[in-house]
Amino acid sequence: MEGKNGNLEATIDQLLNVEKQMRFAGDVAGTKKAVTDILQLCFEAKDWKCLNEQILNLSKKRGQLKQAVTAMVQQAMQYIDETPDLETRIELIKTLNSVSAGKIYVEIERARLIRKLAKIKEEQGLIAEAADLMQEVAVETFGAMAKTEKIAFILEQVRLCLDRQDYVRAQILSRKISPRVFDADTSKEKKKPKEGDNVVEEPPADIPSLLELKRIYYELMIRYYFHDNDYLEICRCYKAIYEIPSIRENPSQWIPILRKICWYLILAPHDPMQSSLLNSTLEDKNLSEIPKFRLLLKQLVTMEVIQWTSLWNSYKDEFENEKNMLGGSLGDKAAEDLRQRIIEHNILVVSKYYSRITLKRLAELLCLTVQVCLLMFFPLLSLYMRNLVGSYLGLCLKCKTKKIHIPPFPS
Repeated sequence: MEGKNGNLEATIDQLLNVEKQMRFAGDVAGTKKAVTDILQLCFEAKDWKCLNEQILNLSKKRGQLKQAVTAMVQQAMQYIDETPDLETRIELIKTLNSVSAGKIYVEIERARLIRKLAKIKEEQGLIAEAADLMQEVAVETFGAMAKTEKIAFILEQVRLCLDRQDYVRAQILSRKISPRVFDADTSKEKKKPKEGDNVVEEPPADIPSLLELKRIYYELMIRYYFHDNDYLEICRCYKAIYEIPSIRENPSQWIPILRKICWYLILAPHDPMQSSLLNSTLEDKNLSEIPKFRLLLKQLVTMEVIQWTSLWNSYKDEFENEKNMLGGSLGDKAAEDLRQRIIEHNILVVSKYYSRITLKRLAELLCLTVQVCLLMFFPLLSLYMRNLVGSYLGLCLKCKTKKIHIPPFPS
C-alpha cells in the first residue's frame, strides 16, 4: 500500500538494499523475490518509465544471479499486454530484448519477445522489418524450447519471407523443418528427462497443435512452389494436407482439396512420380464424390487421343470455379499449361500407335496447325533440320504476306 500511496521510490530503495544483501549472500530465492517485488510495485503504480529503468538497473548489478534475471524477464513479459498504448508496449519489449540479448538462459524468452515485436511491425505494414527481426533468432538450436513452438517460429519466418517475396530465403528457412516431424505419434507418453538432460518447456497456449502446424507448413510450401509453377510439388503438398485426419473427416474441406490434387496432377509434366500419384489418386474411393474429375483422370491414363476442344468445353466452368474454392485460383498460366499437357499426352499416344506419320496427320491429332506443330518439335530436330524448318517457316510467312500459294514442306 505504501508504494501505491506515492512512496514508490522509498519502497524501491528498501527492496534494492534487500536485493543487494541477498545477491551477495548467494540466496537465489531471496534475490528472485526482491527483484520481482520491485517490478510488481512499478507495475501497480503504472510507472512504466520506472519499470524500464529498474529492469535495466537490476540486470546490470555486479554478480547478478542468472535465476534472478530469468525471473525478472518472465515477470515483466506478463505486463506487455497490460501496457496503456503501443509506444509503451514497444519500449518495454525493447528493454527486455536488450536485457536478454546474448544470455543463453533467457534465449526462449528473447525469441518470444522478438516474435511479439515482429507482429507489431507487421501490423504497422513494415513487413521487411518484421522479417529481418525474426531472422535474428535461430530457434532450431534451442534445446529447451518445445518442438511445436520451434516449428511455429520457423513457419512464421517463412511466411514473412514469402510476404516480402524473398523466395530464396524462404526456401532456406523451410528446409530447417523435416516433413517427417509431422508424422510423429503424439499419443505416446512423453519420456521423463534423465538427469543432466535439458528440461523442455511447455509451449504457450497460442501455439497450434502438430497437425495444425502440418497444414500451415504445406500451405506455405504451396505458396512457394506456386511462384515457380512447380505443379507436381504443389500437388504433393495438397496430398499431404488431404491426409490430415481432421480434413478427411469433413467433406466440405477434403472435396476442394481433392479437386486441387486432380487439377495439379493434370498440369504436372509427365514423369514417373506424376504417373504414380495419378494412379494412386484414381484408387481413392472419395473420387467417386466428384465423378467429372474421376473421368478426367481416367482419360489421362487411357492411351487414347484427347480432343482438346471438347475437353475444354466440358471442363472450362470447373476450371474457372477454382477461383472461389479453397486454395484460390489455379493461375493465369494454368490454362495454357493444361493444353500443353494434353498435347504431350496425345504425343505419347501417337508414339505408341505410329512408327511413321505425316506432319499433317500429326497436326490433326494434336488439334494444331502444321506451323505450330513444327515449332513444337523444333528443339528435338538436328541442326540441319532446324535450318530447313526455319527456312520453310520464313517462306510461309513471306507467301502469306504476299497472298500467294504456300509450297509443301520439303521431304
